[in-house]
Amino acid sequence: MSEWKKVKIGDICKIVKGTTGIASAEPGEYPLVVTVEERKTCSTYQFDCEAVCIPLVSSSGHGKKSLKNVHYQSGKFALGTILCAVIPNNPQELDARYLHQYLQFYKDIILVPLMKGAANVSLSMKDILAVEFPLPPIERQRELSNLFVSLQEKQKELSAEYEKQTEYAKLLRQNILQEAIEGKLTTDWRKQNPVQKGNPDYDTEALFEQIQKGEVSPSLQPASQFSATPSPRGKAPKTPENSREFFEEKLDSERKRTNNARSKSLAPITNEEKPFEIPEGWKWLRLGNVSRINGGYSFKSTEYTEKGIRVIRISDFNENGFVNSKIVRYKDSDAIKPYHLEEKNILMALTGGTVGKSFFVSSLDETMAVNQRVATIKIDNIRPEYVNILVKSLTAQKIIQEAKHSSNDNISLPDLIEMPFSLPPLKEQEEIVNKVEALLTKVTTLENQIQDCKSLSDKLIFGIIKENLEG
Repeated sequence: MSEWKKVKIGDICKIVKGTTGIASAEPGEYPLVVTVEERKTCSTYQFDCEAVCIPLVSSSGHGKKSLKNVHYQSGKFALGTILCAVIPNNPQELDARYLHQYLQFYKDIILVPLMKGAANVSLSMKDILAVEFPLPPIERQRELSNLFVSLQEKQKELSAEYEKQTEYAKLLRQNILQEAIEGKLTTDWRKQNPVQKGNPDYDTEALFEQIQKGEVSPSLQPASQFSATPSPRGKAPKTPENSREFFEEKLDSERKRTNNARSKSLAPITNEEKPFEIPEGWKWLRLGNVSRINGGYSFKSTEYTEKGIRVIRISDFNENGFVNSKIVRYKDSDAIKPYHLEEKNILMALTGGTVGKSFFVSSLDETMAVNQRVATIKIDNIRPEYVNILVKSLTAQKIIQEAKHSSNDNISLPDLIEMPFSLPPLKEQEEIVNKVEALLTKVTTLENQIQDCKSLSDKLIFGIIKENLEG
């Protein structure tokens, strides 16, 4: 580039502002260049030439400087009023395609810093005219233009292939979850571990009886609960009313009462409701039979505080974890305590464009409570990790979408409570969870490899373009 002279755009180009109102343009036979990459159409045209079309307003708005696209257009075309056309005075001196490639490649270095304004960030045509760029011989310009077009086409092909591979990985992830809840991942395990009647670890009917009674299997309870010294004469000591043990006993009693009431109120699964065949020995239940599903608290946004418990809204989590961009807090109180989030709860979005989005809360590092647009699924009697697999499965997501109320794009708590649920015995749940975790780890590795390849190809193409532009 040191051998190429530098010129100002205004020295060898003219600049013309667009005259077509984008919103009011009548569709027609001529391309209408707008700020986004895809063209609209117009019944009239403003130009009949080769030109570089530059947006005069920020792509992001809200006081942020940004420019997503600089366009090249030839022939007869219309131009939106918020863009300008830079037209070479002599096509034998400057190739418009070369100027386009240069400005598109270096837009964030050359054009974006020229943008001004607080709320309405814009780019002036006067500043564009003063921009300098290297001017190689016309034949070299044309060679570079052809090379860049070829590289960009190849980059689009590669990007499309990477997107396809990413989609395949996503489908693979979904298929793993689906095969898990259908019992297809544990076919061999069942052959090696036959039903042991009366043992909920290996007998679904025994597990179901335990669930109906509100009891928790020993294999699900922390070891510390069994290490206490037995009380004299087989009687449990009376616990003080302010002790942790007292509240745990009270919670256990309430859980049993709730489970009994819930199980009696939910109808059995009909044959028409069963979305697939389950293995012999499994049982169809409703999600409400094995969990407590609650809505959140109606927080008043006008009363958010800088300190206090963190409020979890739909925007505050995704399938991978909590999102920390815009945290809001609220003063804690007794009224909010029932809506506190607990470890091994499952969060689920009840409304909006992400209905059914869920996240398994494996750990918490602070007190949190959910708002009314988020449900918490709390599991006592089976492995919560297995429930997490189920609610993310294709079957569950299909049921949720079909149950969605079109008037306000949401699902209700009864929709979740009545969802069909395929129940294996506890030890098979454990096996399913372990197999799914191992398989999804491999899928994650595959997804990372796809992204690494995409990043590498982008860097290579970027390097080739940069090296050629700099001579």
